[in-house]
Amino acid sequence: MAFYESVFIARQDISATQVDGLTDTFTQIIEKSGGKIAKKENWGLRALAYKISKNRKGHYVQLSIEASGDAIAEMERQMRINEDLLRYLTIRVDELDPEPSIMMTKNDRDDRPRGDRGGRGGRDFGGDRNRETPAPAPEPKSEGDAA
Repeated sequence: MAFYESVFIARQDISATQVDGLTDTFTQIIEKSGGKIAKKENWGLRALAYKISKNRKGHYVQLSIEASGDAIAEMERQMRINEDLLRYLTIRVDELDPEPSIMMTKNDRDDRPRGDRGGRGGRDFGGDRNRETPAPAPEPKSEGDAA
């Protein structure tokens, strides 16, 4: 059996319980064919990079799968039929990563306080034109300099 990772995007107007139902449906398809789901990750409702079928957001779900190619083909066939899915992508990987995906790990930028954004509110837009303190004056040349 081979290892696969599959991500699908469901429409924004379905509920979280319906997304879980879709995930369970695809899990059952894989398990009926003798495969197994090693990891499920629900990334939640996220903004899309561009509109897809008049949707600006979508529910993202990732599945880490150990199954045969026939089981993956059947799962993708069901994904094509389902009207609640906007997009899906399944790739074959060398091994399954037991760690949480990068989408589930906390970003360092999230810890930053809101007040350190500099440049907001007209305070400092960079350059010297808005600087409140004048730039230092050049040092006078000494008599020993020949330049």
